[in-house]
Amino acid sequence: MLNDYSIPTKLQQLISSDQAFHYRIVPIDEDNGTLIFKTDQVDLDSLFSELKIVLDRQVKLETCGKQELQDYLTTNYRRAENVNKGNLSYTPDFLEKILLTAKVVGSSDIHFEPYETRCRIRFRLDGKLVEQFNIPIHEYPVIINKIKIRADLDISEKRLPQDGRITMKSDLDEFDIRVSSLPTLFGEKIVLRILSKDTAALDITDLGFTNDELRIYKEALRKPSGIILISGPTGSGKTTTLYATLKLMNTGDTNILTIEDPIEYTLEGINQVQLRENIGLDFTKALRTFLRQDPNIIMVGEIRDVQTANMAIRTALIGRLVLSTIHTNSAWATISRLIDMGIPSFLIATTLNLSVAQRLVRKLCEHCKQRERVSMDLFPEGFVLPITMTEHFKAIGCTKCHHTGYQGRKAIYEIIPITKELVQLIKNNALEIDDYLEENEIITLGQNALEMVEAGETTIEEVYSLLTP
Repeated sequence: MLNDYSIPTKLQQLISSDQAFHYRIVPIDEDNGTLIFKTDQVDLDSLFSELKIVLDRQVKLETCGKQELQDYLTTNYRRAENVNKGNLSYTPDFLEKILLTAKVVGSSDIHFEPYETRCRIRFRLDGKLVEQFNIPIHEYPVIINKIKIRADLDISEKRLPQDGRITMKSDLDEFDIRVSSLPTLFGEKIVLRILSKDTAALDITDLGFTNDELRIYKEALRKPSGIILISGPTGSGKTTTLYATLKLMNTGDTNILTIEDPIEYTLEGINQVQLRENIGLDFTKALRTFLRQDPNIIMVGEIRDVQTANMAIRTALIGRLVLSTIHTNSAWATISRLIDMGIPSFLIATTLNLSVAQRLVRKLCEHCKQRERVSMDLFPEGFVLPITMTEHFKAIGCTKCHHTGYQGRKAIYEIIPITKELVQLIKNNALEIDDYLEENEIITLGQNALEMVEAGETTIEEVYSLLTP
């Protein structure tokens, strides 16, 4: 980044994103109660008078160039594309302002974090946490209690974790929020996961599969029974892939059942069940009941333990197609993980149709990415480039990408279909299958990541962890 246009959070939160862009102002300082703004407006008298009324504060205006002001705006305030901002009317409620702002700018999670003298509120944007608000510690309990009341949680219980759900309605949208509280040293940390009800974007062809990968994936979905597992860390897009898959398979002649925690999208025509472990409705119990519901396809939100894994295997053995997720680093590691859980290797070989691993990779901003020569110092130690690469692109930052250098994310996949040869390797508890992957031209996560770098879609820094030998 050539220039640093960021301003402290305590100044940034003094006005909303709407106000910043509408009035073309950015707060740069506060002096004895007077707010000092940069602006590129010409009619300073009118702006001064209106701001005093709107903000109910003394204000001072400093002029600057249009490009400088635009750089300040796009660095510190985000606005969603193609949204009629005039309809977004914030209430005086600070909590609602936070929730609506997060939804409008495309945040996936909101973190409320207490410390000794202050509390910060961060949004997860494109996979990275960005500080958005800063509040005094004495005001924090008020906000937390409001969240807990709206989520139907016990406000008197501060020693144990709690989970709940909030439904938000605004002029623009209706969406659900999953609430998780955690007792920490200086108070309760709250994380809100924004769950969109919009399923229009759930198109399996837009997720990031290559043509060959999509062909293999769809071929596995045509099988009437077996298990398809999607692996990856939290936030890698596994659930989105599953929902896009269910949307594709949701035809009038199939009975689809899901057990989820939480239900992130509502899909008409699919029977979705919310996990409720506090009353005994866990993955294993739900699966047992599902077998009496004449299902064709069952989706299990996550295989967390050996009981759920065993039940999923049993469900596949009796002729049902099971889709689920699991936390592993690669498609082959999924098989090792099941074996570590105690699942007999011959059962895994018999029921597993496809193992998929995925990651979300930030895409370079097309407006400001910059070409430079490749240096091996940028790669992990010991990494050997399998292709000839002399140049790559690095992230710079501009007004289009909020000076991050990145715009949007793309999923990359590693797909291993379970062939007859692989069935034998699984039964023999093979630990390494690099030769098999190479012989069968199976593209790994690292190879797909490197192809994105070569194509100028992302940076070496963004995929560094996937290139580690």
